[in-house]
Formats: sequence, structure tokens, C-alpha cells
Amino acid sequence: MIQAKAYAAQTPETDLAPWDFERREIGPHDVQFDILYCGVCHSDLHQIKNDWFPGIFPMVPGHEIVGRIVAVGEHVKNFKVGQLAGTGCMVDSCQVCENCKQDLEQYCLEGNTQTYNSMERDGSRPTYGGYSNTIVVREEFVLHISEDVDLAATAPLLCAGITTYSPLRHWGVGKGHKLAVLGLGGLGHMAVKFGVAFGAEVTVLSTSPKKEEDAKKLGAHHFVVTSDPEQIKAATGTFDFILDTVSAPHDFNMYLSLLRTNGVHICVGVPPEPAQIAAFSLLGGRKSLAGSGIGGIKETQEMLDFCAEHNIVSDIELIDIKDITASYDRMVKGDVRYRFVIDMATL
Repeated sequence: MIQAKAYAAQTPETDLAPWDFERREIGPHDVQFDILYCGVCHSDLHQIKNDWFPGIFPMVPGHEIVGRIVAVGEHVKNFKVGQLAGTGCMVDSCQVCENCKQDLEQYCLEGNTQTYNSMERDGSRPTYGGYSNTIVVREEFVLHISEDVDLAATAPLLCAGITTYSPLRHWGVGKGHKLAVLGLGGLGHMAVKFGVAFGAEVTVLSTSPKKEEDAKKLGAHHFVVTSDPEQIKAATGTFDFILDTVSAPHDFNMYLSLLRTNGVHICVGVPPEPAQIAAFSLLGGRKSLAGSGIGGIKETQEMLDFCAEHNIVSDIELIDIKDITASYDRMVKGDVRYRFVIDMATL
């Protein structure tokens, strides 16, 4: 076994603290890389607190992971020791179902294996995430990272990046489209960057007028304060797409009114309670309410290559791992522009 160290939650009631554990030995198809940076996703906190479903404890969060390869299995073909590598939200899948064969491992019909708070495919042990010093992953779920990028700022692309890139690509959002990004946080700021890069006319929808300056700096063309009835009235029926990154309760019916005929409201945020959707909000304009998760491995690599080519990274605040609990508190308050990333050298 490989000796590893991490920060882990022992129970949903305890703060993260140092924890030593064992990774599996490197198999013939595995890649081991030492973790240099790990992004902090709001879903890390949700899973630690059992907000969505009962967790597996001790839990080592983290699924925005970048580092440098230190060992590869004998049958590994596409990675070499010394190269940069990354891993996102999943580390395995059945690889043979209809979806996996279409490079949609994120929608594996047998369920993909999550990077943490999941069980290894053989059921032998839990998976542990990126708040640790090293990780072992099947070659098929390891991603190439360019040597020319800001590595720390690239880490959040493995979740926040692909979560917004994938739906924009799936629905073909680009030149000639009016895209509204609902919420300007870790996901929203990446959605703005991608929407602009794809050639769309981008508007940020936010309850906070204070975010207008940031939205414009990120490249947004317009800004709508959603708490202002006059601005909402002016925006009614104007957007082809809304990319909804909000995980707090909000009025879907009001936002659906902002879509043009045949418009699509795409959810990537996860509110805590089911939404109330009036049928007429959809019928009046043949509108669609849709959802999207992360992308598959092929698409995630495509996204990373696109970002390297166009110099797109996340806006981050680098933190010491001992400050993770305080960072969670700030994240809940929206006090981060726009993603915390842990410098794993501080572990």
C-alpha cells in the first residue's frame, strides 16, 4: 500500500483535520501523481455535512486535482513520469455501457465512481479525494495538463470549468446567441468566460448590484439586477439560453419569462429543495428546462486544451490547508472571488 496524508472529516459534525491513510498499490493501468493544488468546491462542504446523502467517513474531499506524475503502471500508454496530470469528479466507470461508449462516463448507467465519498469499483475500499498529498487513478480517468498554464488556477477547471463548458457545448451556444449567466460565483464566472470565448452575447443576472463591475471585467456585455422589477421587465423575452449556476432557492418561473421562444434554461446549480414550475412558464413560448452535470473524460480534455489555447483559467485565492474551515465559512457567505485553491505544499 502507498502511505498518504490528508485532511479529512471524521464525521459530519467535525472540522477537517490531518489524517494518515493508505492508497492502493499502483496497478498495471494506474497513474500515481503527487498533488500540487486542489480546488475547493461547494459540493465538498455539502458532502461533508451529508446535505445530499449519507457520506462515507472518514472523508477526504477534493475533486479539482492537479499535480505531477511520480509512477505509472506497466501497461500505461499515454502518461509518463514527470508530466503534469489532473483528475476531476470521477475516477472510474463501467466503461462498457451505452453512455460510457459514447464518452459520457459521467452518466454511466451503472454509476460512475466518484473521486471521493464513493467506493472503488471492486468495492474494496472508499475513494479519497484531493485534499491529500498523492493519488492513484486509472489511466482512462487521468487528464493531461499543459506546462504553459497557471497550474493553481487550472485546478478548478476540473469541476467548475467542465460543469459550465459541457452544457454550453452541448446546446451549441455561440455567435448570434444571447446567453444569460445566472449567478456570479465559482461556476458563474467560468460560464461568463466560456460564453464570451464562444462568441455569445453574455449577460450576468444577479441579485447583487455590487457584482456588475466584476461581471464586466470578466467580459460580460450586460448586467441585470434581478431584484429590480424594471430591469427584469426590460429583459423579458430576450435570451436564447440561461445557464443557471445558483444553488439557493430561486423563482424559476420568473427566469423562464426572460427566455425567447424555444429558449432553454439549463440548471447546473443544485438548490436544496425541489422547484415549483408552472406549466404555463414552459408552454408560453415552447421553452425548455434542462439540467447538465460534468462532462466526460474526452470532453474534459477538450476543455483543458481549449483553455490552454485561449489562456482561460479560474480566478482564484490560494490558501493554506489549515485555513480550510475558515474558507468554507467564507464560501458560504460568497466571500471568494471566485474559487479557493489549496496549496498542497502546506499539508
